[in-house]
Amino acid sequence: MNIIDIEDLTYTYPGVETPILDHVNLQVEKGDFLAIVGNNGCGKSTFCKTLNGLIPHFITGEYSGRVLVDGVNTLEADVGALAKKAGYVYQDFENQIVRPTVLDDASYACLNYAMGDYEKRGKEALGLCGLEGREQDYVWSLSGGQTHLLALAGAVSLGPEVLILDEPIAQLDPGHADRIYGVLKELNEKHGKTILVIEHHTEYIADYCKHVVLMRDGKIAWKLPAHEALRRVGELRESNIFPPQVTLAADGLRRKGALPWEQALPTTVEEGKAAFSPLSYREKPAGKEATVQERRPAVEFRGVSVSYRSVKGEPRKIFEGLDLTIRRGDKVALIGSNGAGKSTLMKLMVGLLKPSEGEIFLNGDSIHRKRTEDLSRQISLVYQNPEQMFIQDSIRADVSFAMKARGVKDYQRRTRQLLERFRLEDLAERDGRLLSGGQMRRASLAIGVSLDPGILLLDEPTANLDIATRREIMKTLEDMKEITDTVMIATHDMQLVCQWAQRIVVLKDGRVAADGTRDQIFGDRTLLQEVGIRPPEIFSMGQALDQRALCYTVEEFLDSFGEGA
Repeated sequence: MNIIDIEDLTYTYPGVETPILDHVNLQVEKGDFLAIVGNNGCGKSTFCKTLNGLIPHFITGEYSGRVLVDGVNTLEADVGALAKKAGYVYQDFENQIVRPTVLDDASYACLNYAMGDYEKRGKEALGLCGLEGREQDYVWSLSGGQTHLLALAGAVSLGPEVLILDEPIAQLDPGHADRIYGVLKELNEKHGKTILVIEHHTEYIADYCKHVVLMRDGKIAWKLPAHEALRRVGELRESNIFPPQVTLAADGLRRKGALPWEQALPTTVEEGKAAFSPLSYREKPAGKEATVQERRPAVEFRGVSVSYRSVKGEPRKIFEGLDLTIRRGDKVALIGSNGAGKSTLMKLMVGLLKPSEGEIFLNGDSIHRKRTEDLSRQISLVYQNPEQMFIQDSIRADVSFAMKARGVKDYQRRTRQLLERFRLEDLAERDGRLLSGGQMRRASLAIGVSLDPGILLLDEPTANLDIATRREIMKTLEDMKEITDTVMIATHDMQLVCQWAQRIVVLKDGRVAADGTRDQIFGDRTLLQEVGIRPPEIFSMGQALDQRALCYTVEEFLDSFGEGA
């Protein structure tokens, strides 16, 4: 039985000539767990917004075709009625939280529908989403993963048969990501909900999803069982989708003649253990990883303590007596679970927050004694949500804004140079908030370096990005060596950490739990378990085959295991 039936759906945004959805046909069976994949800008989010009626009832444009959800034609029902058929958790899920306490928020939609049992429905939804016992907590006391589950509970409370989640784990640490998908699995298997996720993390697709839909140029390229879909390495890469690292490694070994072509490609570490069992590990020469050198300090934290005031109870401590030195020329990855203090640390460095105790030094001078204007010339923060960087009506105006305000001579020439460097010339007159994810990231970086800071801080720079856009960001980071020599990135993206960082700082419970190189961090099993760090999948694959293997990339794995039995 189909719960979603789409026939010849075509949609074009206002003022745009080319349809973003082009004659889409798709059927989804009741009880499916479906992943929707495709490159940034292919129409994934637009497609999902046709399922709950936001398109065309709220977002106008040229619309044709038919969309049936749980037997209801979306053109014949309003957005409110469709919310009971298809619950939606958006990529910016924080904007769905509208009430001060957990139960109040979870039951709010039901209250709006004048349901007499609205509170009971809210409590049941919180139980289904793993938030039982948090009913009276304030929403701002929740972690990022718990906030996402609360947004899901608000959708679940209305009792829809279909649940749609747009990039549900893009900004979450592995522990919270596992919890989100664990809840979705239970809703799917025990409660019969049909789940649709827009997802770039193919390792989660391999572990949880039943089918995969590939979107390309506004069309449905195919719909296949999940493991069969993930084995289509060439097609996925052409569409800028990362297949699981285990699958990429098997494909590479097959091409090197180390695995037979007729063997099915593994899609999980468990499948990889069997597929790679004939292979033997070839130990690499002693590593030449860079170690922390004694360079001049760029930023120093000395005995820094920070607390956030609470409406009830004691203030929440983020840091207590923190000591940390970032040296000039460092390429630092800042990692830790949601709530460990990564964003707080960066805000302290740029003066957006002030410590309750201790002192922070920037290039040898106390930040407290520096004017904001002086700080912005020495250190710059690019926010986790790039749209927060846009305050003007065009990219050109945003890039030039700080330079113009600071009286930088010849700021117009430098603006043109930055637009060229970050490949933004064709987008210069566009509103930054209307760009694609990758375009927004590039533009936010151009804004961040406009005053030529010596220190650049990036908060989750690769979240929500496909392969092509991620590569653009990586290339941009390499290009920026000419602009700024000290860079810190806060991220949950362990592939980025392993490819880029020379130094890794791990935060936990308001302290530095570890500080060192890749081998020092990922080679410490006790630390990984204590802090909840998840190394890249290919690292886990190597360890499963031979505990001596420290493979951080697919290429390193191929070098270590590529000689066959």
